[in-house]
Amino acid sequence: MTDNNSAQGANQGPNDEQHKRRRIIVRRNGPYEPEPGIAIVDHLGVPVAAEAPVRLCRCGQSQTKPFCDDSHVARGFTDARDPRRVPDKREVYAGQQAYVFDNRGTCAHSAFCTDRLNSVFHLGEEPFIAPSGARLDDLINAVRRCPSGALGIGIGPERDANLSDINRPPQIEISKDGPYRVTGHVELVDEDGMPIARNAGASQEHASLCRCGASLNKPFCSGMHWNVAFHDPVPDPLREPTLFEWAGGYPVLLDMTRIFYSRYVPEDPLLGPLFAEMSPDHPERVAAWLSEVFGGPRFYTERYGGYRRMVSQHIGKEIRPEQRALWATYMVQSADDAGLPSDPEFRAAFVAYIEWGSRIAVENSGAGATPPPNMPVPRWWWVCNATPAARPAAIAGDAQAADETGVALPGPGEAVQFEQHIRPLFRPMDRSSMLFAFDLWKEEDVARHSRQILARLEAGTMPCDGAWPAERVALFARWAHASKAPTGS
Repeated sequence: MTDNNSAQGANQGPNDEQHKRRRIIVRRNGPYEPEPGIAIVDHLGVPVAAEAPVRLCRCGQSQTKPFCDDSHVARGFTDARDPRRVPDKREVYAGQQAYVFDNRGTCAHSAFCTDRLNSVFHLGEEPFIAPSGARLDDLINAVRRCPSGALGIGIGPERDANLSDINRPPQIEISKDGPYRVTGHVELVDEDGMPIARNAGASQEHASLCRCGASLNKPFCSGMHWNVAFHDPVPDPLREPTLFEWAGGYPVLLDMTRIFYSRYVPEDPLLGPLFAEMSPDHPERVAAWLSEVFGGPRFYTERYGGYRRMVSQHIGKEIRPEQRALWATYMVQSADDAGLPSDPEFRAAFVAYIEWGSRIAVENSGAGATPPPNMPVPRWWWVCNATPAARPAAIAGDAQAADETGVALPGPGEAVQFEQHIRPLFRPMDRSSMLFAFDLWKEEDVARHSRQILARLEAGTMPCDGAWPAERVALFARWAHASKAPTGS
């Protein structure tokens, strides 16, 4: 529940070298070239391996995304700004607590503001912003989450960088199907070393750079990736995602923990004293812990010290049951606020860990407790194989999508192949329902149990939510007979 050590050290946060001003060179009609020292991560916050010098695609056509393969040359890519772009105009909205600033010409249309604070940001309405519609801390969080830098906030009629921005190490996040999200006061320069002009009021700490090639406001994103249906390569749809991946990775978990520790903890009489001495980067620590627990990279172990470190932060705290219960309640609420997935399967696993982990923390914090110091960081998974694909959806559109397995029937005379023709017949929910016995996605397992599987398919009892069409049953029988699969159990 807590990790309040504020001592400075190698794992405590970015050092002066990390905060050194870095640059991204924007090549004329070509790629982005970030200087060494700028971390590159995917949309989950996982570092992306890259050989120097790094060249990032911005024409949208590279076959090696996110890296440039010189497709811009063959395409005749041009980085000229489009005269149809939204005008560069800063708007000022005065509220009771603060002024909020916005420039629609900078907006990348990520919808973080309208989706998560719609009491202030009104999509398709005028005025777009009603600054008095939320608490000051919620306004500040909304402005800081704006990835394009279009929003700003100030107590007076001028943008306050200390309120609008966060002091972060330089980083490029490759957003899913969208722009490069640059943070950490990275300087953008052309190939002659001249600064790239930014729109009025734009943040100098963070920006969104186009990578679909269609922005009207190059090199900045204008949201055109939505219009041109820009997509990254699709991962294997038959692979079961980790909870970390399903949640949205480290950035989403960090959003949740920042909401929790800024919105709910400070004013609560039970939790406030418990976290009174927490370090400024405490939300980052908790997000790193949850990332690792939910099946992601070893962020907490590598950055802060692993299980021993986490346990050490609870010893002697004597966390009371009512504090634990409140912590769990607010954490679930913060997950809602941050837009974490709300499907029953994910929330069952999420709440199960919040309950389990917080109760372990109470136990470890008790007077005289001596928790074992060398346990591994727990790795949480889907509860009882209840994954998002483990049941038919109640909503017609979702149910139909869940049943689209991409089955490719072999042509006349074509040999039936397991990976190409048989494995896609079995949906993730079919596989999950049988994992207690064998794996429907492994050729050896399916061959070994082919007689039993075929008997159930022909009887219409597998899968349990509806019989297969006759042509699919016939396809499976054809494969089983052709492969001379063993018929024992």
